[in-house]
Amino acid sequence: MEYETQVRSGRFMKGFLTGLLTAAILLAGAFGIRYVLELTGGDYTGGLVSEEDVQDKLDKINDVISKYYLYEDEIDTEELVEGIYAGYTASLGDPYTTYYDEEATREFMKSISGEFGGIGATVSKKADEDEILISEIYEESPAEQAGLKEGDVLLQADGHAVSGQDLETVVSWISGEPGTDVELRILRDGEELDVTVTRDVIETKTVEYEMKKEGIGYIRVEEFDKVTYDQFKAALDDLEGQGMNSLIIDLRGNPGGQLTTVTDMLKLFLPEGVIVSTKDKYGNTDEITCDGDHEFKKPLAVLVDGHSASASEIFSAAIQDYGVGTIVGTQTYGKGVVQQTIDLGDGTCMKITISEYYTPSGRSINGTGVTPDVEVKYEYDEDEPEKDNQLEKAIDIVNG
Repeated sequence: MEYETQVRSGRFMKGFLTGLLTAAILLAGAFGIRYVLELTGGDYTGGLVSEEDVQDKLDKINDVISKYYLYEDEIDTEELVEGIYAGYTASLGDPYTTYYDEEATREFMKSISGEFGGIGATVSKKADEDEILISEIYEESPAEQAGLKEGDVLLQADGHAVSGQDLETVVSWISGEPGTDVELRILRDGEELDVTVTRDVIETKTVEYEMKKEGIGYIRVEEFDKVTYDQFKAALDDLEGQGMNSLIIDLRGNPGGQLTTVTDMLKLFLPEGVIVSTKDKYGNTDEITCDGDHEFKKPLAVLVDGHSASASEIFSAAIQDYGVGTIVGTQTYGKGVVQQTIDLGDGTCMKITISEYYTPSGRSINGTGVTPDVEVKYEYDEDEPEKDNQLEKAIDIVNG
């Protein structure tokens, strides 16, 4: 099996974030920290615990650490403070509600934009080998302009030997601010070459497509980032220009992404009506609708599996409810709740679940997922590893 990592910063779980918790820090106390928590937006303790009780408990924990902790000299006070925020949020027990520190916030904002500072290449290595290869070069990218080629063996990145390193570390050496240079040493046809690449803003490739036999268009969507709509629309237009007779959209393994992106994409397929609706804790409902101007009339199949989540489920459920296409594969993940983003004002952010969404027919799929119209479990074929029985079923369906 070959593992690939795009040359960009680390990825984070997609979602839509918001929050109500604020916190203030007053330096003092036994080893330089005293915490004062301000609970806003509601009394989360239900009146059972006062702010004084919280402060008193933190002071006691602070004193115990100061008096007894063996490695007090190694204490990172900033991490202790961040741990309070992260732990407070995690104690809600909601897997989709999370606090992000400054570094995590920066990386998250990069990931949802679909753009990053890099060279426009993909590095990969086989699980049983130490060699790191440049496995893909983006068109018109800095990597292409610098003369890098697919199959080049990477020896050094930014002065670091890559042998024995994990891909994420190597990627961190190659990625960086647009306009800055990275020095790479590669091995090509037995010859070592030094290549200087100037980093630029690179757009994540979230869409892949091809025309299969008998005029069947195939589009794979990796996730729903800000850049995904334009990539998807370009792929759809190109396939239409090639005389596409039917279409398969592959959402297997797609964890979701931005609500506006998936609903804009659905407007290219649905008739007039509701795309998705949401309901918050107060019973307030919002609807996103489609004007039906671009209803898709050709045979359509959407591939899903247990890792198709969130925005992928919004897409497949809407297609299913309107009968525009056939959902093929296995039961989806079952994430039917919406998150939003809030800037906490100090370079950090938080994600918090704010509402539940409903399909056009009014279904909630939270905790259950979307049941395919045609259930097909993936079967790995050792003799033909590239064989895909789920895709083959989808092809049969769109062929009628």
